[in-house]
Amino acid sequence: MCPNCRAFITTSDKICPYCDTPVGPRAVDLRPRELLGGIIPEARLVTVILLTLNVGIFVASVLASMKAGNTGAIMSIDIRTLSLLGAARPDFIMMGQWWRFITAGFLHGGLMHILFNMWALQDIGAHTEEVYGPRRMICIWILSTIGGFFVSMIWNRGVSVGASAGLFGLIGAMIAVGVLHKTYQAAAVRSLYTRWAIYGLLMGFLPFFRVDNAAHIGGLITGFVAAYLLDTPGRGIKEQLVTGLTALLTLITAYAFVRMFLFYLSYTNR
Repeated sequence: MCPNCRAFITTSDKICPYCDTPVGPRAVDLRPRELLGGIIPEARLVTVILLTLNVGIFVASVLASMKAGNTGAIMSIDIRTLSLLGAARPDFIMMGQWWRFITAGFLHGGLMHILFNMWALQDIGAHTEEVYGPRRMICIWILSTIGGFFVSMIWNRGVSVGASAGLFGLIGAMIAVGVLHKTYQAAAVRSLYTRWAIYGLLMGFLPFFRVDNAAHIGGLITGFVAAYLLDTPGRGIKEQLVTGLTALLTLITAYAFVRMFLFYLSYTNR
């Protein structure tokens, strides 16, 4: 994407064919260098990290649920284990456990739940990271997860988990591309992800799906607003602010997981 006119261009373009401006920096130019000899794709570093964290935490959740006596944990993790590991529960959150707004986004209720979400993440995440860059994607993901489960707490009084709040945040961010940039390509991106959002929300009304549409709507709106304010990579002081915000949100997320771990230990070691 051209940092001047915001038109979609190829990664090999050195001068924008639309506004004749020298190109750079773009999200694709700001991506980290190859890691582990190219095993981790450059443009998908954050996506790979999120996939790894979600799968790793799911495995840990299954083991914890089996330890608690749930022999069918891989298909359906029990509510008590999810609650101990940081699920979004309004009663616990009202007691000051705000970190659940973050940790709930990395928990899943069963195998089909995580498979569906990770399938969507590897597709939507890679595209979002290419357009917005790794730092903005981290900000959008964390903020959307918080926003999604905050709306869920208001609307839905039950226990809620899943990466879909963050996923809908990424969808909202891609819709914002078509609002921020008035080009044919950006409009096509907005149209594609608007359909993603509609189909995803409609699935929540089907009787055989147990879906928290409140978290989806909250994540979608938060992701759109965050992306609109952050915009795509460019020049100047905004990039320094984005770097600072990324570091802050990463530290808050790490602290949330520490609190989750300590909370789990405090109950299981009794």
